Order: sequence, then C-alpha cells, then structure tokens
Amino acid sequence: MPQIQLTPAERREYRADAHHLNPVVLVGGDGLTPAVQKEIDAALNAHGLIKVRVFNDDRAARELMYQQLTADLSAAPIQHIGKLLVLWRPQPAKDKERTIDEDRMPGPRDVKVLKYSKRAGQRPEVKQLRVLGNQRLTPGGQIKRAKKPKLKSVKKRQAD
Repeated sequence: MPQIQLTPAERREYRADAHHLNPVVLVGGDGLTPAVQKEIDAALNAHGLIKVRVFNDDRAARELMYQQLTADLSAAPIQHIGKLLVLWRPQPAKDKERTIDEDRMPGPRDVKVLKYSKRAGQRPEVKQLRVLGNQRLTPGGQIKRAKKPKLKSVKKRQAD
C-alpha cells in the first residue's frame, strides 16, 4: 500500500495536535510483531493520529520500524523523535446503516418538580420524578399517560 504524502504545513499541524497525546501502542523487546502491527492498525482506525513508543536503543532499527509501519499500514509519517513515533492516517467513515425505528418511544427521563407551599415563606418541596416514554407531566406536577391522537369516525374521514 502506498504511504500518504503530506505537505510540510499539514505535517506541522499534525505534530502540534500530537504534542499532548500519550503513546497508544508500546513496542517491546520483540520488535514489530504481527500482533503489534495489528494493534497499531486498530489504533489508527480508532484515533487517526497516534503515538507509538519503541523500547529499543538502536536508532537505525527504530527508523526502519518507522518506515515499515508507514509503508505496511499506508500511514503518513509525522514525526520520529527519540523513542516516539507519530503516525497519521485518515479515519474510515463510520457505518450509518442503523435503521431508525419510527414506532419507538422516547426513554425514561428524570424530572425535578417544585411544589410550592400555600403558606408564605416556606421553601418549595422538590420531588424527583421519573417520566417514562408513554407518560407526560401535567402543569400541576402529576404524571399521566400521553394523550393519543383522536381518531375520526369513518364517515368524517370519507367526507375529507
């Protein structure tokens, strides 16, 4: 897979964005195993911009890992500083195939109701009520079932 080419201005922006990030993947003494590559690939899919820490003292080996990761995972090299490698790849588009059920009612919600006393100077009583999807709250603080739309008679429907 070809590696992504970025302009110096884009690379500078990604370096600035990566400054506050912590390393997501740590490469140990075994080096770049297939499991580590798979984990880096998953992190790139999830985050887009990641830092990888390599626990290897050989700079040439780290540089080789850096080049291999960018080539194999089709990622853009952002920065290699010390034992940290910064990689970027555009995140894939999320699947929006979830169907919305139109018959579905809203879920429960918690509502605070203030009930004022008839005597002046008293604090209002605060009640916490849970209103379900098929219920409504009246102005007086009562919970009632939701109103259903009134059905017209057959004759009135035919007249329309």
